[in-house]
Amino acid sequence: MAGRYDRNPFDEEEEVNPFAGGSVPAATKSRLSPLPPEPAGFYDRNAPIDIPLDSGADLKKKEKELQAKEAELKRREQEVRRKEEAAARAGIVLEEKNWPPFFPIIHHDIANEIPIHLQRIQYVAFTTFLGLVACLFWNIIAVTTAWIKQGDVKIWFLSIIYFVSGVPGAYVLWYKPLYRAVRTDSAVKFGWFFMFYLLHIAFVIFAAVAPPVVFKGKSLAGILPAVDLIGKQILVGVFYFIGFGFFCLEAVLSIWVIQQVYMYFRGSGKAAEMKREAARGALRAAV
Repeated sequence: MAGRYDRNPFDEEEEVNPFAGGSVPAATKSRLSPLPPEPAGFYDRNAPIDIPLDSGADLKKKEKELQAKEAELKRREQEVRRKEEAAARAGIVLEEKNWPPFFPIIHHDIANEIPIHLQRIQYVAFTTFLGLVACLFWNIIAVTTAWIKQGDVKIWFLSIIYFVSGVPGAYVLWYKPLYRAVRTDSAVKFGWFFMFYLLHIAFVIFAAVAPPVVFKGKSLAGILPAVDLIGKQILVGVFYFIGFGFFCLEAVLSIWVIQQVYMYFRGSGKAAEMKREAARGALRAAV
């Protein structure tokens, strides 16, 4: 049986008193070794702290430079404002390209720039512009099938010419004038629109019929070439019939647009204003 005062194995190690006896263990010496003395003047509380500060002359110089830059910015801002006011007085509108959203190439904002009572007409007119793009694009597809089946490359080149010249021509000649006429209420721009939109309607009706005038009419997907091709090449004939339907729908919408625009033009008194302006122009030319 273990003794009553035997050593407990779980007790901490016996502490060593460094002052007991004359000898100090080596481990204790290592723990109690003093720090090396600091050199004299290590903490010099009177030493100056070198913080670079700009002198008064440098501050005044920078202040003058800032004032000069501010004055230059104000001068440029006033110059830009004068140019914008001069452009507005001259009727020049700075337009930011915003349509189509994925690749902006034109400025188009009916909801914010066109009066509410004319927005419906403008939207339908824009639909006829997009409809013309679709008609001419489908015409290329139909004529391409006819070229592949019959080997007549001339009609294909003509269909490409119709698309390349027709789409930008329609935008510049009649859609943009209508947009500006409705936005600015200009009688002259209304007259420009009427002149070229009538040509547009005439072309669409001609394309829907496609008489054998230019290369036997096969360069336009109209009713006459569709009837001629349906008995020879069914697929080509079907493509031409679809093109005929597109041109017919485009013609109907275009006629509706010009009727609505003309009714507004007459009802708003722009017709009389246009006549007066034409009379003044003729008088100035005569003088």
